[in-house]
Amino acid sequence: MNRVLGIDLGTTYSCVAYIDSSGKPVVIKNSEGELTTPSVVFFESPTNVVVGTPAKESATLYPDEVISFVKNRMGQAGAVWNVQGAERTPEEVSSYILKKVVSDAVKALQGENKLAPGETITDVVITCPAYFGIAEREATRKAGEIAGLNVLNIINEPTAAALAYGLGDVNEERVVLVYDLGGGTFDVAMIHITPSSIKVICTGGDHSLGGKLWDDRIIEYVAQEFARQTGSTEDILSDPETFQELMLSAERAKKMLSARDRAPIAVNYKGERARVELTREVFDSLTEDLLERTMLLTRQMLEEAAAKGYSIERIDEILLVGGSTRMPQITRRIQKEFSAPVKMFDPDEAVAKGAAIYANRQSYFAQLIEKTAQETGKSPKELREEIRSGKADIQEMARQANLPTDVVGASVDMNIVNVTSRSFGTIAFKSVTPQDGEQEEVLFNMILKNTELPARRVQEFYTVAPNQKTVTIRVLESLSSEEMADPCEGTEIGEAVLELPDGLPAGSPLQIEFLLNENGLLELTATETTHHQEVRARFETADAISEADLSAAKQRLADAMVL
Repeated sequence: MNRVLGIDLGTTYSCVAYIDSSGKPVVIKNSEGELTTPSVVFFESPTNVVVGTPAKESATLYPDEVISFVKNRMGQAGAVWNVQGAERTPEEVSSYILKKVVSDAVKALQGENKLAPGETITDVVITCPAYFGIAEREATRKAGEIAGLNVLNIINEPTAAALAYGLGDVNEERVVLVYDLGGGTFDVAMIHITPSSIKVICTGGDHSLGGKLWDDRIIEYVAQEFARQTGSTEDILSDPETFQELMLSAERAKKMLSARDRAPIAVNYKGERARVELTREVFDSLTEDLLERTMLLTRQMLEEAAAKGYSIERIDEILLVGGSTRMPQITRRIQKEFSAPVKMFDPDEAVAKGAAIYANRQSYFAQLIEKTAQETGKSPKELREEIRSGKADIQEMARQANLPTDVVGASVDMNIVNVTSRSFGTIAFKSVTPQDGEQEEVLFNMILKNTELPARRVQEFYTVAPNQKTVTIRVLESLSSEEMADPCEGTEIGEAVLELPDGLPAGSPLQIEFLLNENGLLELTATETTHHQEVRARFETADAISEADLSAAKQRLADAMVL
């Protein structure tokens, strides 16, 4: 078996895991002996890059050379940091984090004689928030490519957590609510787990709602208290060094309040000092609206789940995932809202462990399919269909291919069904006053949010003018759950142009097909049905990083020493 890694590429902390010889997922410590690595990058020089705790501690002294919370900028066109003479995209900055955690994992496994000297690992599965769209997922994949990794897949964080939980604790059918509050993002999902399958019913979340916002409230409160105690009218947060120091202090205080009722914070600014004692009661009051925001998003997701036949009453258990769920206010609020039991499940490690399980499964099946195809002459597609339909016995295929039949334990037989986190559609025209021929643009969603993957839909449209030469099919993604939405709700991810034959009358039929696969790759086919002219297109990225920038980022990383 090829070695593979599962990586939780987090907003504030990242984590890496693998499957050990007994088939269990294990988190690997970094070179500092930590189970998680701060997702912070310090560009000490153009060729010396520090990642993790040392980088985080350098933020106070070198705020302009330290980049954090990069995940919130993934997939955003034009998002760059100008550091050490180069414009660094989110993909490039993330690649240094990936390089660090994978390099440390390889060294650790070599040190434990689980890898031969000189042997390395490049196959990985990386997780992302469930609501990441095509641009964000492709940016994550590009980050792996820059780091020299072979990204087998990008999977949703709640799915990964449920996979780790499902294989470890579930021997019977149950429906779980996964509440995942990390440092920078919030995910919520309803998942139906059986001993042989994990089926995602609905997902929701907010890419900017995470523990950092709780930290920000502490920072604002401390700044106000400093002004009250000292009488200063200066904005202490405008000073980069003071702000960085308060960021570290706020995070420490937040963690302290998870175990104690109060936490002291010292502030030094231009020779003036203040000591602020933050109580848990005040902290909870300062952040109450943030907590309620997570509950609102949870209720919205549950409304969509109810429409699919999964009511609140069907929830058997609520899983708390993500380091920010350690805040006592989270458990108290969820217990007040729901009657189902609440379980904190490996908050810092579950996602990485689930990714490792999935990575091992992906690698195993790839090798199984490759060897069986060579021996039988069948195509990989044909073999996968036989496995999916139950016509082929996986254990027997493994024996014939001389592969271990127990290498991934229960995950060999586990079926994972995911849903799309976005709706995908195209711009069309709708008649407003048919008698006058007045029309308006609408976003016609072909595949709706929370549709089971893979998803396919074929819809007939019509030309709007006589002798029309072309049809431009604009493809948009959105968070709308309605078939017809306002175009302003969508984000354009690409377009395809269909050439039309001469002489077509207005109202000539066009057939458009959307196909969204398990990995979030969208394929479009548009056909003019009279003369059967067609155009095909694939939408993988919004080109947040150009090929030139990608090559330059690869070269910079290759030239750098990553510590």
